Amino acid sequence: MEGDVNSRFCRSLAVEMASTAGATGWLRGKVKAVPSGDSLVIMGSTKAEIPPEKTITLSSLIAPRLARRGGVDEPFAWESREYLRKLCMGKDVTFKVDYTVPSIGREFGSVFLGDKNVALMVVSNGWVKVREQGQQKGDASPFLAELLRLEEQAKQQGLGRWTRTPGASEASIRNLPPSAMGDPGNLDAMGLLASNKGKPMQAIVEQVRDGSTLRVYLLPEFQFVQVFVAGIQAPSMGRRAASETVVGTEVNSDESNVGASGEPHVFLTSAQRLAASSASSNEVAPDPFAREAKHFTEIRVLHRDVRIVLEGVDKFSNLIGSVYYPDGESAKDLALELVENGLAKYVEWSATLMEEDAKRKLKSAELQAKKTRLRIWTNYIPPATNSKAIHDQNFTGKVVEVVSGDCVIVADDSVPYGSPLAERRVNLSSIRCPKMGNPRRDEKPAPYAREAKEFLRQRLIGRQVNVSMEYSRKVSMADGLSAAVGTDSRVMDFGSVFLVSPVKVEGDDASTPAPPTGGSQQAGVNVAELVVARGFGTVIRHRDFEERSNYYDVLLSAESRAIAGKKGIHSSKDSPVMHVADLMTASAKKTKDFLPFLQRKRLPAVVEYVLSGHRFKLLIPKETCSIAFSFSGVRCPGRDEPFSDEAIALMRRMIMQRDVEIEVENVDRTGTFLGSLWESKTNMAVTLLEAGLAKLQTSFGTDRIPDAHLLAQAEQSAKRQKLKIWENFIEGKEVSNGSTTERKQKEELKVTVTEVLGGGKFYVQVVGDQKVTSIQQQLASLSVQDAPVIGAFNPKKGDIVLAQFSADNSWNRAMIVNAPRGAVESPKDKFEVFYIDYGNQEVVPYSQLRPVDPSVSSAPGLALLCSLAYIKVPSLEEDYGQEAAMCLSEHTLNGPKEFKAIIEERDTSGGKVKGQGTGTIHMVTLIDTTAGFSINAAMLKDGLARMEKRRRWEPKEKQAAMDELEKFQAEARNQRLAMWEYGDIQSDEEDSAPPLRKAGGGKR
Repeated sequence: MEGDVNSRFCRSLAVEMASTAGATGWLRGKVKAVPSGDSLVIMGSTKAEIPPEKTITLSSLIAPRLARRGGVDEPFAWESREYLRKLCMGKDVTFKVDYTVPSIGREFGSVFLGDKNVALMVVSNGWVKVREQGQQKGDASPFLAELLRLEEQAKQQGLGRWTRTPGASEASIRNLPPSAMGDPGNLDAMGLLASNKGKPMQAIVEQVRDGSTLRVYLLPEFQFVQVFVAGIQAPSMGRRAASETVVGTEVNSDESNVGASGEPHVFLTSAQRLAASSASSNEVAPDPFAREAKHFTEIRVLHRDVRIVLEGVDKFSNLIGSVYYPDGESAKDLALELVENGLAKYVEWSATLMEEDAKRKLKSAELQAKKTRLRIWTNYIPPATNSKAIHDQNFTGKVVEVVSGDCVIVADDSVPYGSPLAERRVNLSSIRCPKMGNPRRDEKPAPYAREAKEFLRQRLIGRQVNVSMEYSRKVSMADGLSAAVGTDSRVMDFGSVFLVSPVKVEGDDASTPAPPTGGSQQAGVNVAELVVARGFGTVIRHRDFEERSNYYDVLLSAESRAIAGKKGIHSSKDSPVMHVADLMTASAKKTKDFLPFLQRKRLPAVVEYVLSGHRFKLLIPKETCSIAFSFSGVRCPGRDEPFSDEAIALMRRMIMQRDVEIEVENVDRTGTFLGSLWESKTNMAVTLLEAGLAKLQTSFGTDRIPDAHLLAQAEQSAKRQKLKIWENFIEGKEVSNGSTTERKQKEELKVTVTEVLGGGKFYVQVVGDQKVTSIQQQLASLSVQDAPVIGAFNPKKGDIVLAQFSADNSWNRAMIVNAPRGAVESPKDKFEVFYIDYGNQEVVPYSQLRPVDPSVSSAPGLALLCSLAYIKVPSLEEDYGQEAAMCLSEHTLNGPKEFKAIIEERDTSGGKVKGQGTGTIHMVTLIDTTAGFSINAAMLKDGLARMEKRRRWEPKEKQAAMDELEKFQAEARNQRLAMWEYGDIQSDEEDSAPPLRKAGGGKR
């Protein structure tokens, strides 16, 4: 038979075809898929990562039709497809389109496998029938006569579908179980997992939904299921409109094969599907590299035999498993291949189901792909300040604060309490509780928000917990972040929190957590399960491959119990209403009116917030009010003084959100109540004094302070041991806490001015600073690439990028100050940027931005924000503000001048640097070393500034400096220059508003 099929005519035609390919319409390609017994999907032979495709139906042939979902095969349909699949899958072929049928959008052609005509082979083996004539003249195979001869021969021999064996036709029809694709209830996923877990299952991949989601037939039962590849997530292929053509694998050659709606069942290639979906306004475009990941998976497993090892099941009855495909004599792990090639990322939620060795390989492969910035990691920039949770996935500690029903702050046992990393914010994975609102925005707590927070406070505060960090996510207000967090986007760390030795509280409804199928047991009670089971939170319905809690199934079970029991937010009852009078925002008179209700008796209270080491916000449940409370006669260092943070940290660990007792003695003129506070019968003022973090102030007497003798003894003990604020204590001499400015001599810097703002503010760069030189060398060595692909690089507010300065086209580090909402759509989209090394701010198009390496972006900005010390310069909106800014620019920016800047003090009230004109302000005397005068004096002399208001307690050296400057102001006033034009200025108020506009300047 082989000789008959591959006749001398066919061989000679194949040779001629191969030698004239392209010129005569013959094309080369590789078979990517075999949808039916008479059709092939062929990829072009190009170097493109996603080559063009054609679906070719073999001319003049009709194969038995495979069943659609819920339908029945035609006899021998599966055997027909299997013959062609095993014959051609993954093979190089040569083909030619013989004719097309435009009405159904299909191309019919001849395909050669080497020198063998594929159509002749399938006909000679009896798996298809030959259609003698097409709808139009010429709609027939050029080999029609040979096909008819071979069909007759197969009939005579009883081959394939022409068999004469009784019952063979009925036996060839597959008995398909109900598909789980349309109705998940048709699949006993847990039963399937239980009977096959860990065992390799034979399967054929029928569809690749995206790079890491497969739809397969499990053999031999032909159960059609969806399988998520364990441990990874490939980019999403987006969402298509509902009006799109439904795509299936049951392609048939019959030109009359149309659906009930009259539309043909057309097999679309990935490129055709993408083009079709782009026409719809309801679509969601594929993620970057989604098509590449899907194609990568298709060419390895689509319509191929694979082995699937089931690892677990999700809530939608989708199977989670490892997929292995043959590669020569060995088998390859699809998940590992995708991650190694930068086409998928590692996800913990499903990786937890796998063996540790497999997880380790995936993590290692992802790390390597990130280092080489491969495909989806092309623009990957590690965060400059990664959360510790990313590196330390598990830790133990004590809960110091409950922020809300789904967020707690835990003091890490491995970090000293004074360290900035001592406290870690943990958002409970995969649950959402009612929002606490924001009093500053007049947003009230949502129903059951207070109850959820109080529920956790009673159970967690001060308790030892185990924390397992699971994933991080960048969120913003638009994603539902509580308004209390702020409007800027931020990275939030999510994890599971477990009580180590919980005390059973009446009403609790939680079981010891059961891990996901295939996971490991975690000791303790899952706090998220407690919250959900009590009806104070809901479980987030994640998208298919979103990271989630490792205990997701446990949370879903707890939610079901809460719904069934109609608890909390699932009940028909309204949440209890609690009206609390906030005396912290009330007038001093109103707070004094409350004094008789609070005075001279022990009252239970809850510490809501630690404002400083000795001052707190307390809730008095009995009186339904919140008050500001301070220790009588005890003071900790101020915010800018040494050991202030340690005092705050100690009080947070000791009493934050604890039940305490207080005794109020009086209320001061600011409305702060004064008294004593005990936690577990311990006077907390004594604790502060013993630690050397506070001083006893007894100038007004101690007769009214309870435990006054204990306070004195505690302070004496700290003095003897020279603890903290007493480290320089000498008996008989009073030692000041010593602010930074008092303990250090004035710092002098050689600087150049890079930018001038209004109000006497300006930016400088330090001359000769090694950091400046290092950053400049790094930027000079960078090779700025072409504009990034839109969608692959989406800078957000606060991100550090490279931006091209419009004045000289140089590339510099810049922070995004304002960005367009949503994703970038055009290279002309505008971004407002702040050049952190120079102080300039301007608006640039997207085409002038580039991602920057962390080694360059992580260093702090080199531009120092300064203001002229001891003088007030009018802002740009005030009279003579523009003239003052121009005068300052002329003195500082004309020519490459160097100045000596004497730092008189620093104003840190602006917090962390976020943009132009914000952050720490260095109050300086700026001296022009060439001309030999100070800019401060020059501004006064020109009548464009005036002296600060004097204070009698200022240090002598400051008073002397102001005396010198006073002479220049007097000269301008006598001559009635500028702002003194109409005589004295009758205002001593300090203008603390930041400048709103800049008045010129440049980087160089």
